[in-house]
Amino acid sequence: MPDELNPVVSQNFIHNFIDEDIAQGGQYEGMTVHTRFPPEPNGYLHIGHCKALTIDFGTAEKYRGLCNLRMDDTNPAKEDVEYVEAIQEDIHWLGFDWGDRFYYASDYFETMYQFAVDLIRQGLAYVCQLTPEQFREYRGDINTPARSPYRDRPIQESLDLFARMRAGEFPNGAMTLRAKIDLASGNFNMRDPVIYRINHAHHHRQGDKWCIYPMYDYAHPIEDALEGITHSLCSLEFEDHRPLYDWVVSHVPIPYHKPRQIEFARLGINYTVMSKRKLRQLVEEGRVSGWDDPRM
Repeated sequence: MPDELNPVVSQNFIHNFIDEDIAQGGQYEGMTVHTRFPPEPNGYLHIGHCKALTIDFGTAEKYRGLCNLRMDDTNPAKEDVEYVEAIQEDIHWLGFDWGDRFYYASDYFETMYQFAVDLIRQGLAYVCQLTPEQFREYRGDINTPARSPYRDRPIQESLDLFARMRAGEFPNGAMTLRAKIDLASGNFNMRDPVIYRINHAHHHRQGDKWCIYPMYDYAHPIEDALEGITHSLCSLEFEDHRPLYDWVVSHVPIPYHKPRQIEFARLGINYTVMSKRKLRQLVEEGRVSGWDDPRM
């Protein structure tokens, strides 16, 4: 009787959101809950990653759904096959499995490129030649929109330059491809963000096939949508990026449902370092004996 009068309400807000989606139906009608864990293979997993992957795989298990493992290999200079293998071993050691759903962001490079070309043709992206220093100057402030002098570049000119970027005609930093969104937005992530940059670096899977690489905020929503992800669970620093996530999946020709991004707090532990960038610095500077140093 007490349970009937006081039904148990989940204290897990992620599960509450998913329950609401399932109850409302719509694009979630009859769908399998599908999540993903997308580490970048530029270092070993640490306890912070363990929280994220437990949420991703655990949520899929709760709803008898699926969870993909995807390597976010869009930054070739720092990535290595060694980390790819170590990440898989650690996830299995923690008791989770992705079945046959193992992917790389680089699996979708050609598709992402074609989607970017389509955005240019729609007048929703343009090639910008501002230097990093000029880019900051034209960024504006919260009250002052800043307009790139290349924003109204003719579509055909941007198409030609983007193709030449891919062909390797320009050095790193010479040009970027920017989405044309809202220069007056209070969210700086929506102020014509860079979605492609030139990066002449050898890729651990693609070799030297590519010298332009998609930015995370452009690549990630496309990968999620192509893989049929229903709920993209990520840490809280991406909350301000959610409008851009939604913009991308709404403006590229993906004939599937649109994933929902849900953010959770990162794991913070006192008296230790959780940032993979800072951990890498400790290793490279010889301040610790290696990635397996107990202090890591």
